[in-house]
Amino acid sequence: MNETLPLPGFEPEAETMAFTPSRAAALARLEAFAPRTARTYSSQRNYDFGPDKRSNVSCLSPWIRHRLISEEEVLRTVLTRHNPSSAEKFIQEVFWRGYFKGWMEQRPSVWTAYRAGLDVAMEDAARDRGLRADIEAAMEGRTGIDAFDAWARELVETGYLHNHARMWFASIWIFTLRLPWEVGADFFLRHLLDGDPASNTLSWRWVAGLHTKGKTYAARASNINKYTGGRFNPLHQLSSQTDALVEDEDHPRVALPLPEAVPSEPFLLLITEEDGTPDQVLTRAPASIHALTATDARSPHEVGEAAQQFALEGVKDALVRASDHFDVDGDMGQGDWATSICDAARRAKVSHIVTPYAPVGPVSEALQNAAPDLAEAGLTLTEIRRDYDTLTWPHATKGFFGLKKKIPGILSDLKLR
Repeated sequence: MNETLPLPGFEPEAETMAFTPSRAAALARLEAFAPRTARTYSSQRNYDFGPDKRSNVSCLSPWIRHRLISEEEVLRTVLTRHNPSSAEKFIQEVFWRGYFKGWMEQRPSVWTAYRAGLDVAMEDAARDRGLRADIEAAMEGRTGIDAFDAWARELVETGYLHNHARMWFASIWIFTLRLPWEVGADFFLRHLLDGDPASNTLSWRWVAGLHTKGKTYAARASNINKYTGGRFNPLHQLSSQTDALVEDEDHPRVALPLPEAVPSEPFLLLITEEDGTPDQVLTRAPASIHALTATDARSPHEVGEAAQQFALEGVKDALVRASDHFDVDGDMGQGDWATSICDAARRAKVSHIVTPYAPVGPVSEALQNAAPDLAEAGLTLTEIRRDYDTLTWPHATKGFFGLKKKIPGILSDLKLR
């Protein structure tokens, strides 16, 4: 963690974020924050001044996660205002999401193991009244650790937490409260507007010492006091023991699939919460458009209303824009994915389905589960991967440094510099 200091005379502005799930809102936020992505961001990004003072961070992650704006768009906007060296910290933060995506895509068993671990942890909690009470107290913000409790309430109420607060929260959950990390990761995934299987799972594993084996992230009272501007100081409340968690399972690396091309025949475009700007990846218009969400499948438990609504309304926004852009009809599906897709394809009189690539997570699982029925109905599914992902993911093999070294070349390949 870089020990950054505030710029002389810096005062965070009162700025409560309105996370409107639309591309228009995303572009407006990007345009407003772009001038601050150089020196101000580099100096101030680690400070959590509170939910009503977010002028020091972009808060773009909910929109980027659902690709209502893309990483490439964000980078292009920033690099039209700043050179790569002055905006280096911001650029690296954009690539962290691509790193996590690529790493998980090459080790999908990590997601499977997390899901299995969550089931075991919740079974343990069902049998152990004390553990269940401790988990409930943590999620409801009743631990007596002021900072942690405030972040728990903020997460549920707003669907967002500052990145630094997420690390502190995870560290306290794992090492001070001694609760199963999978349950904490599930709590985040159920409530975060930017809840992403790869970023969320691997961040929790990183804090726990599972991602970079043996290296943990320790929440310290002095660090929290400094980077919250004195709002919190959990002196003598945090454990000094942060022994890394261990796991028996190995997660072998698998090859990334080769990019696919849009078929030459008429096709149905399927929009999901994984990509809200499919017009950026399609080379020609679809015959019709269908949209589905898989937000409920983030967790075996109830997903927060804010996260549900952001994903749903974001997909609806994408559906309207894509229908207008391609000048074709579109509709919102529901229920069983296989039935919904087959019915939409029959109405459109096509045998090909095209969708932006779905990385490891609920949408990918929904497509995999639907695959046998689609095949039986004579339908083929093509997933179109973005150039940004194709250029970025192969370098996410070990730590972030391996990808970091490749950033200049990736920017060049994308014609962003």
